[in-house]
Amino acid sequence: MRLPFTKMHGLGNDFVLIDATQQAIALTPEQVRRLADRRYGVGCDQILIVEPAHDAGADFHYRIYNADGGEVEQCCNGARCFARYVRETGLSDKEVLNVETAAGLIRLHAEADGQVTVDMGVPRLEPAEIPFEAAARAMRYHIDVDGTLLEIGAVSMGNPHAVLRVDNVDSAPVATLGPRGESHPRFPQRVNAGFMQVLTRDHIRLRVYERGAGETLACGTGACAAVVAGHVQGLLDNRVSVDLPGGQLVISWAGEGEPVFMTGPANRVFEGTIDI
Repeated sequence: MRLPFTKMHGLGNDFVLIDATQQAIALTPEQVRRLADRRYGVGCDQILIVEPAHDAGADFHYRIYNADGGEVEQCCNGARCFARYVRETGLSDKEVLNVETAAGLIRLHAEADGQVTVDMGVPRLEPAEIPFEAAARAMRYHIDVDGTLLEIGAVSMGNPHAVLRVDNVDSAPVATLGPRGESHPRFPQRVNAGFMQVLTRDHIRLRVYERGAGETLACGTGACAAVVAGHVQGLLDNRVSVDLPGGQLVISWAGEGEPVFMTGPANRVFEGTIDI
């Protein structure tokens, strides 16, 4: 099967987007891994499948696959690329899009300067909703990783995140601690591990080791989760600039019970076809 695709990125977090609005496209985990392979395929962190909406209140549905072939619930950087993709390919001319994901409905707003703001919905902080094994909700949790006790915040932005505060992200043990945290037994669906350095109350640095993808240049849901965790812990204000290795996002959160908003860029790289 020859499959047309578009390669895009949001702050270096890169995606292969596939239009499945006119025909059903079902990729096997092996085909996903082939597409994502940076030597034998197109190369990407995740693959996004654009589908017709399932419900009348939505404009589109989209599915998200990690490079390891597993389907996941949510991706903020991918959502921004999704918004730009459907407008530039003529699938929609709306400035505001309601899009279904496995984590629920999200709203995407195309800004005049080419950036995209994503309404990510209300973050989930109850352990059972993350999911995370804990006796009760807390601002901070202690988990044992290979005999070392770590203090984390736990948040779901439609996908689970553990946020660890560090003194300096440059020297943080992302390559070693990231994969150990990802598969920690207290996170039954695995977890995205964020390493957050607080610069000021409205400015942080962040690196994220993502489930099924490893460390990426930018993780939108990770940025949202870090700001939520930092705000809950009294470290951050309502509007925070987040510096990731691939660039900067701006995250806004009014607090408990309110949605998180993320603003950042999305860029087209190239188009092509591949035989899978």
